[in-house]
Amino acid sequence: MPLIQVWMRKGKPSAYKAAISESIHQAMMSVMKLPGDDYFQVTHELEEENYIFDPNYFGMPRSPDFLMIRLSFNARPAAMKQALFEAIADNLVASPGLRREDLGMSIVETTFENWWAHGRRVDNDTGTDSRIGKA
Repeated sequence: MPLIQVWMRKGKPSAYKAAISESIHQAMMSVMKLPGDDYFQVTHELEEENYIFDPNYFGMPRSPDFLMIRLSFNARPAAMKQALFEAIADNLVASPGLRREDLGMSIVETTFENWWAHGRRVDNDTGTDSRIGKA
């Protein structure tokens, strides 16, 4: 049950936001082998004065389209997390057409016992939802 949060500047059309959401979810299904219904995302749209970032962070020019994405889920191997970052970036470049320079991502890992949702089926060996592929 990953929880995805996206921060962006206010004012983009619904189709643009839907493309962001779908691009992230497709990457998570592909890399993490999540089932299609394991989908929880929150988009935070902020006015310019409340979305503050250095437009030259790490020496790269960033545009007002800069997105910050926080992925929260149970621990996964480092290689999987790196593959997920790359897949999300690739997908977002393809749709809705973001530049890689306009993406920032972080992962917040939590232990298996810190998630709850009614109806969740936990695999006793892994602690994950029994429908998710092994890490």
